[in-house]
Amino acid sequence: MKFKLTKPFTIWLLVVFVSCAVTAGIQLLTHSGEHLSTSLHQEPILKDPVPQGVQAPDPAAPPPMSRRIVEYHISVALQPDSKSLTGSQTLTWEHPGKLPIEELYLHLYPNAFESKKTTFFQESAGRLRQDEQKPGSFGNMTLQTVTTSDGHDLTARMEYVQPDDGNRDDRTLVKLSLPAPVLPGQKITLSMDFEVKLPQVFARMGYADDFYMAGQWFPKIAVYETEGMRGRSTEGWNIHQYHGNSEFYSDFGIYDVKIKVPSTYTVAATGFPTKSAVVQNETKTYRFYADDVHDFAWAASPHFQYYEEPFSAPNVPGVKIKLYLDPKHESLKGRYFQAAKKSLARFSEWYGTYPYSTLSIVVPPGNANGAGGMEYPTLITAWGAAEDTADLNLERVVVHEIGHQFFYGMVASNEFEEAWLDEGFTSYAEDKVMEQEYGVKPRLPLEAAYVTSPASLTINAWDYRDHSHYADNVYIRGKLVLMAIEQEAGPRTMQQIMKTYFQRWKFRHPSTKDFQNVVEDVTKKSWEDFFNQYVYGKQMIDYAVDNIRILPTDQDRYENEVLITRKGAQHHTVPIQFHFADGTKIDKLWDSQGSQIVFNLSHTSPLSWVVIDPDNNLILENKKINNFMNATIDTKWKVRWNTGVVKIIETFFGWVSW
Repeated sequence: MKFKLTKPFTIWLLVVFVSCAVTAGIQLLTHSGEHLSTSLHQEPILKDPVPQGVQAPDPAAPPPMSRRIVEYHISVALQPDSKSLTGSQTLTWEHPGKLPIEELYLHLYPNAFESKKTTFFQESAGRLRQDEQKPGSFGNMTLQTVTTSDGHDLTARMEYVQPDDGNRDDRTLVKLSLPAPVLPGQKITLSMDFEVKLPQVFARMGYADDFYMAGQWFPKIAVYETEGMRGRSTEGWNIHQYHGNSEFYSDFGIYDVKIKVPSTYTVAATGFPTKSAVVQNETKTYRFYADDVHDFAWAASPHFQYYEEPFSAPNVPGVKIKLYLDPKHESLKGRYFQAAKKSLARFSEWYGTYPYSTLSIVVPPGNANGAGGMEYPTLITAWGAAEDTADLNLERVVVHEIGHQFFYGMVASNEFEEAWLDEGFTSYAEDKVMEQEYGVKPRLPLEAAYVTSPASLTINAWDYRDHSHYADNVYIRGKLVLMAIEQEAGPRTMQQIMKTYFQRWKFRHPSTKDFQNVVEDVTKKSWEDFFNQYVYGKQMIDYAVDNIRILPTDQDRYENEVLITRKGAQHHTVPIQFHFADGTKIDKLWDSQGSQIVFNLSHTSPLSWVVIDPDNNLILENKKINNFMNATIDTKWKVRWNTGVVKIIETFFGWVSW
């Protein structure tokens, strides 16, 4: 998901002001009824009906890209009058572990919206980014029946569980006790009926007038992690409720989905249509298929302006880009296509081939921004079309969400527990595209200063204090950590690190430690101290000019004494620049051994001012305010802020475009 900064402008202005002070001192095919695979090869048409729990055969198909743990066959109908979905699904799950399993767990995500007592509402206060719950608008999921393929009715065996906080009013996770254990390597098939009451669009799902967004809309089985996976010492279920900050985590598999909507509606969905939509009795039924993906989402509206363009590049053999536009942004269609093409080309060049033959972009209406800025396999949503015009945030959101096709879509990290592997990596990749394709350089000192309360990047998403604290760390600080690794390893080595990580872990579920291992394998050295401080730990860099003392001598010289203090994490070299009244400039490096150092400089003129890190190379330093001291003013705050009103104004107007 694309995070949008929401702190009050006064804080922004303060950060800008601080930054000024330091700076002064210093992304072949055509659309019809053809049948495209989500893989690179041509898939046959799925016969209707497909036997439940059986993958459509294709002798000519290459092997799967992922271990297809799950298979879903879903039929769903949109009920506009009641703003609800009625559905049935057959779910087949393969046991990947070594121990018998006596229960299954299903995520019922829509139940996060059923009251203000749910864990999601308790943690978010009904807010997500700048989007708020509409008063009195709630949603829920009712799992009506659950039966096994041999006829056992499990409905009465359902038990809502709350492993994270014990909140009995939270029904986002359900346990199904089985009549017989599932043995290692065996499969189990369940059939179920469900209904979803949609809220007014909020937090990735719901409706706004006649626009509908179905994200996290079906009963989804949890991930069973094997021994050794993501550092587990023993195998078991990875189960969490739906929290205010957390996103999602699921296994790769196959989706065969029928979607029935009113006949005037157009549907955008994960994967590709297996046949032309069938119109009957004022309804239209679409059928989509996707494999080697770990989620399925769709959107519907009678107002979508639909466009498509084919695209290929050296590492993109062929993809159909589909654009579902709100009419208000029809004139901007070229910008959406260009952003998608630039993103696909760059990410595939840097990390690895985009292996799907379709990518859909949904632009919600302006009053449905709760559905905007979100990623799903082969489908993304842009910001809502609230204005007739748009700045580069239009491109930035598209770039970010397409980045998630790689980090989350293929490298499927656990967004409950290690969200930075999703958001931090995508934010890093987003910045690279924005700089290379649009000339927009990241304002790293400003962004670092925004991290006012650093926290470990490996804690559960809901353990951050609030959404702002979560976003500051997971998005911004996570990205800065990657930038710092790049600075130390070098851009070419960093490119090799990122590509190796993607190639080693695509269609799998890595952990932070797995990424650290890649960094160390590529660079051939230990990064233990770095990861302990900035990734597993919550440290940032903080060096301060603490005191300047100037003493004249009898030889027409001045003894200039400067105290430099380390107040945060240790960096191996700290650049310091000393400026004298006669214009002389002296550069020194401190190896940062110990917590303090005193520099004694004998010179023919007195020291004028001192600045630490004049070129802003300490990427993870978040308190730039104490990097500068003017020797001629004694009052502490005047010392810190004295750089001149003109320079402040100049720098301010350089920042505001960001």
